[in-house]
Amino acid sequence: MLDPKVRERIETAMNHQEPDRVPIWDFIDSRATYDLFAAGVEDYVQASVRVFHGLGIDMCRGFVRTFTADDTTNLDRADDHTVPTVSGRTNWAKWALRSLDDIRAFSFPEPNREWIASEWMPSQFGLKAAFEPYTLYLPCIGCGFHGTYGLMGVELFSLATYDAPDQLERLLWQNTAHSVALCEALAANPGLGPLVLIGDDIAYKGALLYSPRYLRETFIKQLAACCEPLKKAGYTVIFHSDGYVMEVLDDMVEAGIDGLNPIEPIAGMDIGLLKKRYGKRLILVGNVDCSQVLPLGSVADVVEATKDCLRAAGHGGGLFIGSSSEIVPSTPLENILAFYDACREHGRYPIKL
Repeated sequence: MLDPKVRERIETAMNHQEPDRVPIWDFIDSRATYDLFAAGVEDYVQASVRVFHGLGIDMCRGFVRTFTADDTTNLDRADDHTVPTVSGRTNWAKWALRSLDDIRAFSFPEPNREWIASEWMPSQFGLKAAFEPYTLYLPCIGCGFHGTYGLMGVELFSLATYDAPDQLERLLWQNTAHSVALCEALAANPGLGPLVLIGDDIAYKGALLYSPRYLRETFIKQLAACCEPLKKAGYTVIFHSDGYVMEVLDDMVEAGIDGLNPIEPIAGMDIGLLKKRYGKRLILVGNVDCSQVLPLGSVADVVEATKDCLRAAGHGGGLFIGSSSEIVPSTPLENILAFYDACREHGRYPIKL
């Protein structure tokens, strides 16, 4: 079971009240932290648990295999129709669909509800139990938009919006059908709550990847279809997209999201403005810059950025502090440790900064 203090901290903050301190949320892609907290641990789930517990992170939105600078591995898997390879610390994937003809010929399979019931749901309960008692593991899914353009790349996807729109829409909704089936399974098992993450990158620094009109015609409807069963079952939905999403944020709130992650400051996202504009309508998640400050700044820079986030959005609850996406491989270990220490030290209520 989740430690009562951790659960109370999370639930109080998500209800826009002040717990003992601001809860910490993150995603770790750092070989150095695994070497520090889980050296020699072969089971990667257990290694990840040791990392999250060692860093004192209250919520895990997922974890990833980490690589060393000299790693060259062919992961060679076909479950998501890609063939990833590793070069140093970077994971590369070849596009599965490379032409309009490929798009026209391709179909996603029907949702495999038997697999969801017999394998996916038990895996979610297993991960939840593994990360307890000190970290809440969140089920994490997409809504089908990123998962579709991720098969072909942004360039071909953009071309298809004009030259094969009907076939592209067919793929988007086939992919969303699988996501909705996952959401329906979660809705039938509220014990995995109280939080679910839906992640689909729809933006980059300063702008959306596609026009607001196109996203409202596709992505927003897909997101709403996923949120509906979750909200009916009482889940709180946190949405993740890197980049600048302000132009469609009202649409996403209307579609059913309760929180926003990662609120990337270098992309133009202003967490103080969000706090003022949305108040208790949105839980604000992340925000401490992982592109420049955490990997390239000094320890003093990291501490000051942490304080800035807490000053802007910590008052009154409703904040889960963390990086502005993830702890990337190039982040120095001393900055990582300083970051989470600063979150705990300066995030205690009442916040005095």
